[in-house]
Amino acid sequence: MHLESTLLMSKLFTGSEWGNEIETATLPRWDELPDIELYMDQVISLVSKYLSPILPQKEQPMLTKSMVNNYVKLALIPAPVKKKYSRVHLAFLIAITLLKQVLTIPEIKTGIVYQGRVSGIHEAYNIFCNVLEESLNVVGKQVQGVETAGLFSKQVSPDFFIVTAATSSLAAKLLAQKSIELAFDSRLMENKEEPSNDK
Repeated sequence: MHLESTLLMSKLFTGSEWGNEIETATLPRWDELPDIELYMDQVISLVSKYLSPILPQKEQPMLTKSMVNNYVKLALIPAPVKKKYSRVHLAFLIAITLLKQVLTIPEIKTGIVYQGRVSGIHEAYNIFCNVLEESLNVVGKQVQGVETAGLFSKQVSPDFFIVTAATSSLAAKLLAQKSIELAFDSRLMENKEEPSNDK
């Protein structure tokens, strides 16, 4: 079965704002995160707000109280002080929520610890934001038909292999998910009746 040209993926993305949205998506840098103590509900609300332009909306929330408590138990994030959370917690939770789309929790923990030792927590978080935005920018432009150099077009320092590969994987996964969603919506996956050889 051959697909009609009107159903090609490039045509499916025409009219979709996703390419532009993902190309221009940004994350708050360390100094832009609130430097005040926050309660759990405020933290969850902020993380969801920051990540909603990037992660697809699902029935299940992207971050819950039980997830946050779990991350504390697993020593992925520091324990709150008197049930209040800081900018450090926000930065960790933004990175963890994004990275768990493509990595396991133990892998995330190792990566965060490693990058923190190499660059320091503040700088490691800002590097994560920069590298992810670069990957999203490439994917967004590709979707809009703009020629790009690709996700691994520049030489990457070995110290940044983890963050670069993880963020590139996330950007590629988001593209795959959006493409599948558009294909499904356009019934590309629907079984069409094949011509019968019976007489």
